[in-house]
Amino acid sequence: MREVFRNELDELATQLVDMSVKVHEAMRLANQSLRSNDLELAEKVIEADAVIDHMQHALDLQAAEMLALQAPVAADLRAVIGSLRMSASLERMGDLARHIAQQVRIRYPESAIPDHFTDTFTRMGESGEKIAEATENLLSNPGLTAVPTINAIDEELDELHLSIFAKLAEAPAGSLAPRHIADVTLLSRYYERFGDHAVSVSQKVEYLLTGNWEPYLSKK
Repeated sequence: MREVFRNELDELATQLVDMSVKVHEAMRLANQSLRSNDLELAEKVIEADAVIDHMQHALDLQAAEMLALQAPVAADLRAVIGSLRMSASLERMGDLARHIAQQVRIRYPESAIPDHFTDTFTRMGESGEKIAEATENLLSNPGLTAVPTINAIDEELDELHLSIFAKLAEAPAGSLAPRHIADVTLLSRYYERFGDHAVSVSQKVEYLLTGNWEPYLSKK
């Protein structure tokens, strides 16, 4: 019975890696569709999000069955609960990539990014892809070395998110239509939240490896 349970835990870990791969691909394609105003790519991201949703549902169902049938305790219980919470964060990251693609679809054939904001969103897209890749690597090879990297990229996204509001404030009166303001505000928020969920995944991994949640409690 114990060997069966360990195999099931390994399967949860594999499913989390598979989800992170899909999320990384979703962000990469969403960025590309936003930069090039490519409606076909945007539609591909939107449609593919259903796959990530299905993967979360399958993982959560398996984890729930493990809790009910195996009644794990201590570190094993943390692993199952951690998997449930990480799958929720990864699913949300997929949603946020989809939201970026949907913004492309809404504004097409016009670009969702006004010229004045192109450089900032290029940097946000690069940071989004980097943090998605770092999350995938963290889940593929769990360890503490990737955690500071994810935190640092998240801080980059936070700073870029704040810079959007500074650019909006600096824009000459009448130079931006209401739809432009709405677009850049929403898109910036999607990237910022994408980073936050990556940090959430890294926190769960660190907790599973150390059993210590105190550093995160002290930040609240």
